[in-house]
Amino acid sequence: MLALFTDFGADDIYVGQVRVALLRHAAAGTPIIDVLHTAPNYHAQAGAHLLAALAQWYPPDCVFLAVVDPGVGSERDAVVLQADGQRFVGPDNGLLSVVAARAAHTRTWRITWRPAALSASFHGRDLFAPMAAWVSRGELPSDKLFETTGLSVQLDAGDFAQVIYVDHYGNALTGLRAGTVPRSARLSIGDADVEYARVFSDVTAGQAFWYENSIGLVEIAVNRGSAATQLGVRVGDPVRVQGGGESAT
Repeated sequence: MLALFTDFGADDIYVGQVRVALLRHAAAGTPIIDVLHTAPNYHAQAGAHLLAALAQWYPPDCVFLAVVDPGVGSERDAVVLQADGQRFVGPDNGLLSVVAARAAHTRTWRITWRPAALSASFHGRDLFAPMAAWVSRGELPSDKLFETTGLSVQLDAGDFAQVIYVDHYGNALTGLRAGTVPRSARLSIGDADVEYARVFSDVTAGQAFWYENSIGLVEIAVNRGSAATQLGVRVGDPVRVQGGGESAT
């Protein structure tokens, strides 16, 4: 299985080109899953925490093509990461580092191969997609990879007290794992303080609250409304945990 996680935009021209590149090199019949194509633009740290939360729901032998790459065309490395069986192909800019830090066993390779035709601005199509396809076939071609001791860019793998994604409902996902936040805690974001509720229907229409979402993250929402609109929430906004025996920023 190949799983795509990018900031390319679901409605733009890029995802289709990547899928064609994958099909050229992957084994016939390999499933290609669109995990997300609206990861926060240019925000490798937000993407890293979102990717780590999503990856746990995919099979242990899944290969992720993960691209949030504002440094495309620069000297940043391109890598293959093996983390507890799953494999990830993408830029070495921190995007894969939370997955790596939370895994029990990892191996890392730098991609040394370059295709004859390599767009300076579209490594997702020309470099990462062919490599992800080869890896999905069970190949780690020694003439195209060099094993290293780890990623060059390593972000803090602890909880990230910021909004990392806003969905089309206006719900704000944070980089806080819900298991680390007491249910008695209030969350402060901007000028608003919100309390915990188990599900949307436990609060009145129009009320803001926080809850544990389906991938285990703290999410700020409004019942039958938009937290993004009502609270002015956007990606990058800091979240503060108040009470419940701890306070975090």
